[in-house]
Amino acid sequence: MARFKYEGRDTKKVRTGIVTSSNRREAVIKLRDEGIKVTEMWEIETTTLQKDITIGNPVKQDQFIMFLRQFSTLMRAGVTIVDTIRILSQQVDSKALAKTLAAIEDELRKGNTLSDSLAKHPKIFEPLTINLIKAGEMSGNIDESLERLADHYEKAYQTRQKVISAMSYPAIVGVLAIGVVIFLLATIVPMFVGMFEGFGGELPLLTKVVMMLSDWTLAYWYLIVLAILVVLGTLWLMKRNLQGRVILDTLLLRMPVFGNIFKKSALARLTRTLSSLFSSSVPILQALTMVEKVVGNEVMSKVILSSRDSLERGGSLTDPMRNHWAFPPLIPHMISIGEQTGSLDHMLLKVAEFYEKEVDAETDRLKALIEPLMIVLLAGLVGTIVLSIMLPMFEMFNNVDNM
Repeated sequence: MARFKYEGRDTKKVRTGIVTSSNRREAVIKLRDEGIKVTEMWEIETTTLQKDITIGNPVKQDQFIMFLRQFSTLMRAGVTIVDTIRILSQQVDSKALAKTLAAIEDELRKGNTLSDSLAKHPKIFEPLTINLIKAGEMSGNIDESLERLADHYEKAYQTRQKVISAMSYPAIVGVLAIGVVIFLLATIVPMFVGMFEGFGGELPLLTKVVMMLSDWTLAYWYLIVLAILVVLGTLWLMKRNLQGRVILDTLLLRMPVFGNIFKKSALARLTRTLSSLFSSSVPILQALTMVEKVVGNEVMSKVILSSRDSLERGGSLTDPMRNHWAFPPLIPHMISIGEQTGSLDHMLLKVAEFYEKEVDAETDRLKALIEPLMIVLLAGLVGTIVLSIMLPMFEMFNNVDNM
């Protein structure tokens, strides 16, 4: 997409600005449709430094949810799709989304469908979004599909934020504790070493241990840095490799305390996504293929893949789930009931809501329990080092008093 700077007039005043389009002619037509008569236009050269550099999805989830809500509202109000996209491209906060919507508007003006136009921007619009909107196009209820998408992403976002909130506090306090201990061992403890050596008496065992750790930290600090780099590098390499991701996700699911939260969060995401796809009449094999990619856990993705293969062979959807430790009995049981009663999407939605409430409750309990524990841990580590310094000083004062 090219960018053009223009000068022109509408019915009231002179207008200037920048428009994004495939070529100059389409840019002029686009402005004319907005009531602007172009007098001058020239293309803006885009250098490498001017280009937006993005990693992963360039649009934040909360911005995307707001976009879907506004899109649905405008569609319900009877605004055409093209006008809705044009209005939203001028209102959204995300520059990346605004540029993408401008490009989608051009595609729509060429006669392309909304789902096909969205599919040309896979970094922003996931297959789930595209397929639900395609289903809405076929049924004539795009506004309902957009509302369902907004609900889906909002619930997923809230659950994810709960998990991040529960994990962030112990992570921050843990890093802070390690940093404080290293700082004390590397700077404060060595200041008292000479004093203790001149003391001449027998030092307490705790002081000897702390002094030894201090000497080791000063002598081999580079090993600590190297160990951190090795761990980070190993994690990075494992995340880029399928087998490595399987190992990491297995460890996450089996982790004490936190593993249960990760598992229930992934199950909530899985069942809600399946419910959204089934309620939009997406074929079950296609729905399973999409869920396999968005569940966010390679262990569960392999089970979903096995379930899809089982269905293709004429078997049961739930057999691979029943035989896997990551899936509690509730999941295959509810799916079986949904298949028998013809309300699979409703059953999956109930399961998703159940696990979302479980995640909320467990994260709240964990935060209430872990905050005082982390404070005690930090105080204990710092207090131990301070005590190791104070004990010899108490002995020195006692010797002076006895003289």
